[in-house]
Amino acid sequence: MPDLLTSVDLMLRGGACLLLVLVAVLLLRDHRRAQAARLGALFALSAAAFAVSSASALEGRLGIVAFPIEALTAGGNLAFWLFARALFDDGFRLRSWHGATWVLIVAVGLFEALALGPEMTPVAWAVRGFLVLESLGLGLLAAGQTLASWPADLVEPRRRVRPFVIGAAAGFIALNALSDVLGPRPASPDVGSLIQALALALIALAVAAALLQVTASGWLTPAASPASGLAHSVEPADQSLAAALDHAMSFDRAYRREGLTIGRLAEMLGAPEYRLRRLINQGLGHRNFNSYLNGYRIAEAKAALADRAQDATPILTIALDTGFNSLGPFNRAFRADTGVTPSDFRRATADSGIGQPDFKTGANATS
Repeated sequence: MPDLLTSVDLMLRGGACLLLVLVAVLLLRDHRRAQAARLGALFALSAAAFAVSSASALEGRLGIVAFPIEALTAGGNLAFWLFARALFDDGFRLRSWHGATWVLIVAVGLFEALALGPEMTPVAWAVRGFLVLESLGLGLLAAGQTLASWPADLVEPRRRVRPFVIGAAAGFIALNALSDVLGPRPASPDVGSLIQALALALIALAVAAALLQVTASGWLTPAASPASGLAHSVEPADQSLAAALDHAMSFDRAYRREGLTIGRLAEMLGAPEYRLRRLINQGLGHRNFNSYLNGYRIAEAKAALADRAQDATPILTIALDTGFNSLGPFNRAFRADTGVTPSDFRRATADSGIGQPDFKTGANATS
């Protein structure tokens, strides 16, 4: 019976590893310029390493290969969180502190895997407690951010892939946390190890299915990004909806409404939500509804800041009037659009004598 358990355990883990490594290779081969693809490959390799490092039958038999395998395993949770951020947030960029955090987590993981024994000393409790909290925290963060940004996502293939990512997050993080809680593995596979191997195989299938769907859709490549300069055209069937949308945004300034969602905007326009999503994404070239709204908000804010008659108006008032809920998001969106802060923009326009730019409003628009 132990031999049968060992064979099945290794077969499941081997299949999961093969599938995950294949996914990583395909991502790097076809989309290596895309940040999400590189992070996805790192996560796939981390999951494959976890399948190997958590195998009881391979305990103590990996030799020098154990070091890179344990390092990839330890950094897997952070790799997954970064992958989810890059996949669903077009504005996400890797920072130096991401790398420093990965190094710290890997160092703690290597210490736990290669230096700590089976005894649960105070140091062992502290190290394993840190790894469990890190695992659960990053998993919840990835799932929460994936859910929170779902409604505003306009890229349909990316919307469809989110359940796979959330499911993979729950499964992989739970397995990783459980492995840290249990500590050293038994000398030979047991039923628990077999269940873990089966779960890993299912997670590998989910990740592979999700990423194949992503790569088939083509939106992962840099050419599909908003900065690619691709031309967009409105379908004839959507011309009337496009005109109504332009009027609602440019003249009625619907973007000022608090809590405006794409569902509420579709109700205002009397159109199905899926048609409005398709129009803004495929016809107008926007990938995120909030970014689409912010384009109008920032344009109005720039006009107000350049208007010398409004020099005494606080920047917070301008931010709230244009539809932002607070100053922080306004400052970030403004800086992302212009490269300067609202205060610097107001000062620069005052110094250069630039007047108020053209901006259509419901009250005084000219045609």
